[in-house]
Amino acid sequence: MTSNIHASDLSDREKRLLFWASFLSLTAAGVGFAFRMAKGGEYGEALGLSNQQVGEVFGASLWPIALTMIGFSLVVDRTGYKMPMIGAFVLQAVSAVGICMSESYQSLYLFTICAGLGHGIIEAVINPICAAVYPKEKTKWLTILHAAWPAGMMLGTLVILISDSFVDGGVGWQMHSLWMLIPAAAYLVMYMPCKFPVDERVQAGVPYREMLQQVGALTAALAAFLMTYEVGNQIFQLTGWFEKPDSWFSISLGVGIALGLGFGLLVGSLGRPLFFLMCLLMIPVATAELGTDAWIRNLMAPVLTGYEINPAMALVFSAAIMLTLRVFAGGVLKFFSPPGLLCVSGIFSAVGLYWLAGATGAAVFVAFVFYALGQTYYWPCILGFTSERYPRGGALTLNTVSAIGLLSFGVIGAPILGAFFDESIHESVVADAPELAESASTEGGFMWMTHKKIDAAKAGEFAANLNEADQASLAEVYSKSGSAQLGSAQLEAGRGALKFAARFPALLFVIFGIIALYFRSKGGYKPIELTEE
Repeated sequence: MTSNIHASDLSDREKRLLFWASFLSLTAAGVGFAFRMAKGGEYGEALGLSNQQVGEVFGASLWPIALTMIGFSLVVDRTGYKMPMIGAFVLQAVSAVGICMSESYQSLYLFTICAGLGHGIIEAVINPICAAVYPKEKTKWLTILHAAWPAGMMLGTLVILISDSFVDGGVGWQMHSLWMLIPAAAYLVMYMPCKFPVDERVQAGVPYREMLQQVGALTAALAAFLMTYEVGNQIFQLTGWFEKPDSWFSISLGVGIALGLGFGLLVGSLGRPLFFLMCLLMIPVATAELGTDAWIRNLMAPVLTGYEINPAMALVFSAAIMLTLRVFAGGVLKFFSPPGLLCVSGIFSAVGLYWLAGATGAAVFVAFVFYALGQTYYWPCILGFTSERYPRGGALTLNTVSAIGLLSFGVIGAPILGAFFDESIHESVVADAPELAESASTEGGFMWMTHKKIDAAKAGEFAANLNEADQASLAEVYSKSGSAQLGSAQLEAGRGALKFAARFPALLFVIFGIIALYFRSKGGYKPIELTEE
């Protein structure tokens, strides 16, 4: 049964306890994300996984988030917030312990799904809680809340690197999977005495149907398409029951449109056009932020060549900047509206990524600061904008926009950078080592598009048949992933991928600039406040 406690009934101490428990829950998810980024290659080697399987395990922590985020948004007003958060803790604990004990791809994948489901519940709960507790300053407090994500990534990466440095041969990936339990246990203890307020939509008496109408047919179609495409991909890859159709992208798009139209007819609404646009913009946002973060070790390795710096520290550096700026978001938001700040963020991200592509020496680190500054406010500002402009959508609009971002990261963001990276390597190998290209070229696919890439296994077989001198010459052009020395093909591809990634924040700068000008023409950006009906 849903509690009838309102945010105004809570004392300042109760609000702080609720907020910081929510903060720790997202921190725990960030620690788990850092583990998969730092140790994916290690557990892949230990369990004999292919690179594709390592990628599938990483994806298994992401696509379930969207399912539970949207699913719980529909029922959380009825279930209340405490029980879902207990369920989230159980899923995270099962995931951490299960991954520690995993001895096969199947068990690793299954327990990683548990982490994704728990993360989704956390997001579905903490975003509307924060908006309800701080209705007058939603963007500020949602931004501070989402400082927990870089805090978790930074904490997780540092703990892994530091603990490995104290143990000969490293601690071992199994034990590293358990670090997530520390913040998870802490937030569970903090949540137990908490009083949970109802969502502001419920408090204002906005009907459930009207919440659904805010989403409408347009956004429902987009979400259904992304979920169909991604869940279908997982089924095809994991079960082998069916062969993936060549037209799977078109089929998924058709299914998404059909489901969206059905939803729209059921609730009697196309949805809010600007909300739909914000959901669409989560695709380049996820690519500019999470997609680039997922590839940051690959993308930063070329520009860090010559420095004795672990590329994983680039993520720590970026997360530290993001954490600091999000915590002090209140001061920044005194000078910018959410659309204005998103526009400025696009400038910094685009300049930073493009600069990184050609930077040398100390300029590498200055450019990286620009990149980190740019990505800091994307996600929380879009959440703040959604909560402030579409409060009648309650938890559903707030979590749907975030879920679409996470889905598009797995479906579009990381794969499109990976496809570009592979294709760039292939072009360099064709130019500099045509014999290798002829022996090891294969075809890759992304959505409805195809591209050429170098198959690492075939490249290894080709190199094995060469004498030592020819192998050394070949390594100057191409080295398999994980080699200590990057070949020229990887170096050039890494820089090219950074330039390619800069297109996404450049697009965001233009579109968010237009949105900011639109609000200025209407007398300025103003949050919409609900009153009890």
